[in-house]
Amino acid sequence: MKIIILGAGRVGGTLAANLSSEANDITVVDSDEASLQELRNRIDIGVVVGHASHPGVLLQAGIEDADMLIAVTGVDEINMVACQIAHSLFRTPTKIARIRAQEYASYEGLFHNDAVPVDVIISPEQLVSDYIFKLIEQPGALQVLDFAGGRAQLVAVKAYYGGPLVGQELRYLSKHMPKVETRVAAIYRRNRPIQPSGSTVIEADDEVFFIAAKSNIRAVMSELRRLDRPYKRIIIAGGGNIGLRLAKLLEKKYSVKIIEASATRCAFLNEQLNHSIILLGSATSQELLLEENIEDTDVFLSVTNSDEANVMSSMLAKRMGTKKVMTLITNPAYVDLVQGGEIDIAISPQLTTIGSLLTHVRRGDIVNVHSLRRGAAEAIEVIAHGDERTSKVVGKCIEDIDLPEGANIGAIVREIHKEAVADVARGHELAPGSTHVKGETTVEYEVIIAHDDVIIQSGDHVIVFLVDKRFTKDVERLFQVGFTFF
Repeated sequence: MKIIILGAGRVGGTLAANLSSEANDITVVDSDEASLQELRNRIDIGVVVGHASHPGVLLQAGIEDADMLIAVTGVDEINMVACQIAHSLFRTPTKIARIRAQEYASYEGLFHNDAVPVDVIISPEQLVSDYIFKLIEQPGALQVLDFAGGRAQLVAVKAYYGGPLVGQELRYLSKHMPKVETRVAAIYRRNRPIQPSGSTVIEADDEVFFIAAKSNIRAVMSELRRLDRPYKRIIIAGGGNIGLRLAKLLEKKYSVKIIEASATRCAFLNEQLNHSIILLGSATSQELLLEENIEDTDVFLSVTNSDEANVMSSMLAKRMGTKKVMTLITNPAYVDLVQGGEIDIAISPQLTTIGSLLTHVRRGDIVNVHSLRRGAAEAIEVIAHGDERTSKVVGKCIEDIDLPEGANIGAIVREIHKEAVADVARGHELAPGSTHVKGETTVEYEVIIAHDDVIIQSGDHVIVFLVDKRFTKDVERLFQVGFTFF
């Protein structure tokens, strides 16, 4: 696939590195020649120096026969104009734009071919806010990923001494929880992946990825670690776009305080929020943190636009007694350095955003891509199509599917129509709140945990975990439908 990326910043650079490793033809455009040269020294891509929305620059980048334009510069208006030019002059098939301002994104009908021709809007701030919100909802989780509209979740936790399953084989999980269906998709031990089997013994400090229906997540977590109490008191350091979005998501259920250094921004936050307390000051002020009872705080979230300020305020808050610290780190090189010590969870906006972008780049009917383990692994949700003649997966038991090395199917989410509801007696888990009506037909969604004898059906949402993302193309080919289907 021929892809043009506008913007050589951290999002554009991370995306270029991911896509170039998958045999795509990548060209990156930016006005900063030094940033382009640094990228070109690391990865095999084409580069063009120039203004990202100028038609001549786009022509130089090869827009005439490009399959996709991804505009991720730091300026919304440049991204939108570039997509407009790509559509009007060159009829580029797919146009993706990074739009940060809520004022644009909130207007329905603004982004379509008769107005601003953007096919997919990416908002890093919204993606990061939603990501952190899920971590707050599942205390103790290192990562929480939604599939099939949140009906199934893939969760990463660190196994602790004292967990019922620590020191035991995985096969005993079903004996501990006979009424709960789950599957361990992967285990990372001392940063190395282990392909789990029934005889695999879980050790303390293992990073365990498991998948289950959303309603069963807490029960499975309790087998691997001491459950953290539900959070109540949250302090957010930084009242920018992410801090504001987070406060809006959290303030109805939690006690929320925001520390913001700008008096003007504090006034704006007061207008936007109903229940949050806005504090003018520095998050690295020991006196301020003491005044706000930091030792009684359940979660300290540092989401300013400075990595250094985020790290320092987080370390200070942790040493002063806050229970959990989550820190936004925009430099990917810092993430591994800080996570796991005094900082409990380091959040990379680039990796959070990349998964959403990759969803639209992958071939086949892939509806979700999540980047894991700092981009080394992936979790993919793909819809199976075809029949036994045209598909390599439909009509087959999971044990008979020729999955690539290091890949395994964790779960399936299947539509069942009203007349088929009786089939649920097999013992599979119905996701709560999953019923909706299509016309006059009631449809429910069944979360089926993958076992060797489960047969894939056409229309199933299949959740695949890949320890090594180099094999993503093999998964794509596996789920592609033969020409006779059409």
